Amino acid sequence: MPRPESATRVDFRSPDLEDGQHMWRMARESRVLDVNTSYAYLLWARDFAATSIVATVDDDPGGFVTGYRRPDEPETLMIWQVAVDERHRGQGLARRMLDDLVDRLSGDQGVRHLETTITADNSASIALFTSFANARGAPIERTPLFEAAMFPDGHDAELLFRIGPF
Repeated sequence: MPRPESATRVDFRSPDLEDGQHMWRMARESRVLDVNTSYAYLLWARDFAATSIVATVDDDPGGFVTGYRRPDEPETLMIWQVAVDERHRGQGLARRMLDDLVDRLSGDQGVRHLETTITADNSASIALFTSFANARGAPIERTPLFEAAMFPDGHDAELLFRIGPF
């Protein structure tokens, strides 16, 4: 799929129900994310819109970040998935979405930490979250969270990346 020459406008906002199908498609077409059912993305767009973000590039779905506040630690934002449409990769969109979402939820909203899980071989996600931590001057801890044996489907182990406080 050809990439646009240069985007004239990138907008960030909370997802709505219309975005659910685009989120599912981007996750599926990423070929690296664990793809949830299309129903799950519709629910995510409805129930976790305040802690998630979508990007549109010249009115075209460009990417999304889904997250939620940890119930046992509401000042921690757990990032579930980050996806960028293939046509808009290589433009720093994932980082810009992450920055915008965290900026929106920190300060008065009280988010001071960010967490995500990443498999050891996912160098793109490791680079994204390491760059995010470095730019904010925030410490980053990496600890094992889910061992491969915990997954019934042959999933790789997941490391917990905890960033903050910021």
